[in-house]
Amino acid sequence: MMKNSILVCAMYIACTASVSAQGFGGLLNKAQSVVSGGGASGITQSDAAAAIKEALNNGIKDGVTKVSATDGYFGNAAIKIPMPSQAQAVETGLRNIGQGALVDKTILQINRSAEQAAPQATQIFVNSISQMNINDALSIVNNQQKDAATQYLKRTTTDQLVAAFKPTIKKALDETKTTDLWTEVMTIYNKIPFHSAVNTDLPDYVTHKALDGLFYMVAQEEAKIRQNPSAQASELLKKVFGSVKK
Repeated sequence: MMKNSILVCAMYIACTASVSAQGFGGLLNKAQSVVSGGGASGITQSDAAAAIKEALNNGIKDGVTKVSATDGYFGNAAIKIPMPSQAQAVETGLRNIGQGALVDKTILQINRSAEQAAPQATQIFVNSISQMNINDALSIVNNQQKDAATQYLKRTTTDQLVAAFKPTIKKALDETKTTDLWTEVMTIYNKIPFHSAVNTDLPDYVTHKALDGLFYMVAQEEAKIRQNPSAQASELLKKVFGSVKK
């Protein structure tokens, strides 16, 4: 029982301090002190797991909300989806002949399609977090990686996200005729000798770039949670994290 209590307290403290700065050994020692002093009285492993899940749910919802807003991708330089790297010569060539507006429109529509698909991620993430057990939670908060929770979500949701995003992205690209334009331009480009072929599957490219951006934003939200989880407003989080601070 004492050992379990120490591990639970270690999880609380890991969420209220920088794991990378203190190391798990230091956190465990601090947890031992908290347990000995009765600082975690009334807090159960169930409370701890629920608090971690709630904090993560808050973080992923904030991340998804940001990317799904207008300019969530297009207006964020860190995740804006560009033309594929293989197609830079195409972009340069079009701009050189006065077709820059066409390129800009294509890039805008690519990012708008990602913004339209993003809201579908919320429920997929929530479902994954709901299935997280106490061992998953301990592993995440004790991990030296600052994006351990994000990596957990990548492992457990990527396939579902691709399946959910791609149809929505394809529909958005089709409705704006972006897919037809892309296919025509890339087909011509791929016929030019001595050039590497470019993937003409635009929905596939945009889907995977959209997920890259989404996970980037979720990682940013995770960092905020790790820095100050007690800022979350629910009574459960106040109970769990407040107990450790006392």
